[in-house]
Amino acid sequence: MSRSMNRIGHLYFDLDHTLWDFEANARAVLWELYEETKLGAVLSVTFDAFLGHYSTVNEALWDRYRLGQLGRDEVRYVRFRDTLTALGMPDSAEKSQLAERLDAEFMHRAPRQTRLVEGAIELLESASVRYRIHILTNGFPDTQNLKIDGSGLAPYIEHRISSADIGVLKPDRRIFLHALRKAGAKRRDALMIGDHLVADIIGARNAGIEAVYFNPEAKPHPEKLRFEVRRLQQIGDIIGV
Repeated sequence: MSRSMNRIGHLYFDLDHTLWDFEANARAVLWELYEETKLGAVLSVTFDAFLGHYSTVNEALWDRYRLGQLGRDEVRYVRFRDTLTALGMPDSAEKSQLAERLDAEFMHRAPRQTRLVEGAIELLESASVRYRIHILTNGFPDTQNLKIDGSGLAPYIEHRISSADIGVLKPDRRIFLHALRKAGAKRRDALMIGDHLVADIIGARNAGIEAVYFNPEAKPHPEKLRFEVRRLQQIGDIIGV
């Protein structure tokens, strides 16, 4: 642990893709829905094609959500409809009903999945001995609470801070400053850990908070970062646990 890390007392973790394994959990639920709705027969597509189109559509919508261009309900309404469109399903009452069914079932099942990123519990368990740990997420509070409570993360988390608390999204510096106030922390006391370069890392930096970029796929980027890791276990070396 570097000398400058000695003063850190608060760790702020992003949830999806950082601690909670969004890809694995979403894939499991989407496979169930693909089978139950017989999408392969209805649209003559493989599961991988369904998953690939959904992932592309969903990621683009979440980028627009972070930019304030879409609201939560719009993201939910559009993602499966646009996925079915991309797979060649023409507009119809059947398409609308299928998209609504897929969304309702996904929203019910996905947050109840419990797969975590490798090393998540071990990191939180060791870190909780000397640090106060918080979640700072752009996710919807109701679904994020289900994920935290169901996956074994809850015992380690002191505060759960959502963008919905004050109506702004990461990377807006106001959500980071709100998170500090809620935990009674100072900028110099805090460390942000997340997988999204802009929302988590640049957002934290713009708020004067040190950050660790969790980049498991080693995605290239132009930023000069002090801390970047591919495995959660490496964060233990940074914070000295």
